[in-house]
Amino acid sequence: MYRRMKKFIALFVAVVCSCTLWAQERGEELKKQAREHLTQKEYIKARYHFLQAHKAFANRNNYDEAVACGVQAAALYHRENYYKEAFDLLRDINALVTAGEQKQGKKLPALRFPIYKERLQMYIKMKRTANAKEQLALLEEVAKAAANDSLSNDLLYTKANFYYTFGMNSQGDEAINRLIGQYKEQKNYEGVDRCYKNLIDMARRANNARLVARTYEKYILWSDSVKTLTAQDELNALKLKYDESQATIQEKEESLDMKQYVIVGLCILAVILAGVLVMGVVILLRYILLTRKQKKAILVANEHNELKTKFIQNISAQMEPTLDTLDASHPGVQALRAFSVHIQELSKLENTLSESYELQEKNVAAFCESVMDKIKGLTHENVSLAVNAPKLSVKINPEQLERVLLHLLRNAAEYTPADGKIWLDFKKRGAHTHQFIVSDTGCGIPEEQRTHLFKPFTEVKDLTTGDGLGLPICSLIVAKMNGTLTLDEGYTKGARFIIELHT
Repeated sequence: MYRRMKKFIALFVAVVCSCTLWAQERGEELKKQAREHLTQKEYIKARYHFLQAHKAFANRNNYDEAVACGVQAAALYHRENYYKEAFDLLRDINALVTAGEQKQGKKLPALRFPIYKERLQMYIKMKRTANAKEQLALLEEVAKAAANDSLSNDLLYTKANFYYTFGMNSQGDEAINRLIGQYKEQKNYEGVDRCYKNLIDMARRANNARLVARTYEKYILWSDSVKTLTAQDELNALKLKYDESQATIQEKEESLDMKQYVIVGLCILAVILAGVLVMGVVILLRYILLTRKQKKAILVANEHNELKTKFIQNISAQMEPTLDTLDASHPGVQALRAFSVHIQELSKLENTLSESYELQEKNVAAFCESVMDKIKGLTHENVSLAVNAPKLSVKINPEQLERVLLHLLRNAAEYTPADGKIWLDFKKRGAHTHQFIVSDTGCGIPEEQRTHLFKPFTEVKDLTTGDGLGLPICSLIVAKMNGTLTLDEGYTKGARFIIELHT
């Protein structure tokens, strides 16, 4: 009897060990697959395998790997703007760490650090300053408790990113300078070099050209002061990379002609409106050209495909200080301000086309009626307004869809004469396809304008009569809702625009 019991216990221990080993191997294999998918930019597959790896490691109480894989999965949710799923997953990971602390009888602050950091990144992206500050305080608390130099350094980087994102440049400088100072005291020149490069990259992602230029100048001065072979080699490599980027920029000049004409037009208009500020405009132009070169030197080396849109965005931002000095009531200044806002928005939409808007269920009839109500009083005399929409619930992004519909309806109100008609229709075209149609009995769209109706910068025109960017912006917004905005060229009694959405 005793021998049988011993054999049973030995068999049970062997089974448990085998299951534990299998769970460990399973987790490692899933993590390996997730990283391969991530390398290939297959983000959905990568997220799925990170989640499975997280569960596998959690089942065998491997908290380090479970937290690492779980946070990576949450980051991929965050990347696709699935904030609810990301926050839910991070909450579960935090609960797992709490369970681990109870089992081990000690605090695990180092494991909570990546959880809080990912939450902070999401709040920063969502521009929720109060939540971000609260999360940053928690991050400081666990970093202090962990007493880990690597986490302390990571905390300073994270602080700098937070402050620069919300425009607190002095606090951002204080955080990054503190880290650089620590490395210099330790004579860790590689760490200093890494700080400057990371700060340049951070400023580049935030489209902060001034910070890029300022940091790059400090980096060059610091590099010149370090008389070591390694530092000199790094500087030479950076200069070579800069020269190569300049050569590439020269090759790309022809493709930037249209946008350069737009920029020159803006500058000329500013000079006409503010003749007494000619010297100021000249100085501003010189600064813009210098900033453009520095920005191109960074962007061309890493993101050639984003060069055009970010260049326009930078120029628009640099015009704002001059515009603030001009008479805000002047129509030309107002037009220039509106154009600056529009081209920034156009650039932002072009850069985020792959990031779809979140959808929610809405009653079509109620939604269309509320939108139509907002143009009452904007029409000419005796223009009738009609809505033809069933009481049906569909998935839409109400805020962005309302914005596009209002733009189309306001245009219709402006160009539809007295006793005319404007109506908004909704049509179901399939299980996952539906249309919102805006029609009027106005003057219609001239045939010569139809080809470039949704394309920006097709002509240089008087900005006081409109910049022509409204419909291109609406088209990009609809594209981010997985749809299309088109003109019905077969309709001849006025103008008819069709928004077709796929859910």
